[in-house]
Amino acid sequence: MVSNAPTSMTAIEISAPGGPQVLVPTTRPTPVPGPGEVLVRVEAAGINRPDVMQREGAYPPPPGASDIPGLEIAGEVVAVGDGVTTPAVGDRICALVTGGGYAEYCVAAAPLCLPIPASLDAVAAAGVPETFFTVWTNVFDRGRLRPGESLLVHGGSSGIGTTAIQLATALGSTVHATAGSAEKCAACIALGAASAIDYRNEDFVERIQSATDGRGVDVVLDMVGGDYFARNLACLAVEGRLIQIALQHGSHVELELQTIMARRLTVTGSTLRPRTVEQKAVIARALAERVWPLLEQGTVRPLVHATFPLADAAGAHALMDSSRHIGKIVLTTR
Repeated sequence: MVSNAPTSMTAIEISAPGGPQVLVPTTRPTPVPGPGEVLVRVEAAGINRPDVMQREGAYPPPPGASDIPGLEIAGEVVAVGDGVTTPAVGDRICALVTGGGYAEYCVAAAPLCLPIPASLDAVAAAGVPETFFTVWTNVFDRGRLRPGESLLVHGGSSGIGTTAIQLATALGSTVHATAGSAEKCAACIALGAASAIDYRNEDFVERIQSATDGRGVDVVLDMVGGDYFARNLACLAVEGRLIQIALQHGSHVELELQTIMARRLTVTGSTLRPRTVEQKAVIARALAERVWPLLEQGTVRPLVHATFPLADAAGAHALMDSSRHIGKIVLTTR
């Protein structure tokens, strides 16, 4: 391994569980890639809700992962560990990581690195891995969404939501979305949603039933949980699939089994961060085959709402907490 990286770097650490102010710049040793890993000079790092949960003390990193937050990065490979043939030093990549993204340098598993698409710069590419890996494995693998079917996306203006709307539309499905304002609903329509429902002022179950002539949708992608659970079931068509990926309203629900049995519904969900490199590599290969051509062509692209310098991670998290953003928030190191 040959690297021109410095021995120390600036990184953002969580000084104590709490609000955005607990994110503080610090100096850390530059990490060293192990077998099967690469060292990336980070140009940009995406911010995601799991980062907020980690900051609050509700989502500790898995064993062996860095305590530095940040699950997706983009930049240049500056060193490779034993056994790595691709990517190579000098390659510009974006990568899914288990932590460590809020830093000037970050180690990534080689199989989870993908080339920055020609249509994107590093800032936009940093908004790809976490959301695209999550949407692909949940909507298309677990949810089995197929061309001609329909999808309801909650939080349509979020990073996950804007990704799901674009991907499902590009691959031949009809998408409905919920969002929290007229401006956010308009953004969902602009991205390809057939309808957008302001959940603060409208009943999304009634709107979905009306939009589908009472049939319901084939798949629901939900980050809310709690009181949304029964309402999501009411939105599903016969043989419909509910995919749970977050629990903003809590994890405890009353389950109406008769509804599931009578309409042959499937309820599933997943988390991404704790999975093994091998499991995530399967998703990476599917993205390279099915999604990277769409990114290269500009058919789909991450929607970047705002960028912040790495030292102002606290400001970026304050914006995330406010939910005023549409799409991704990204930290930059240069």
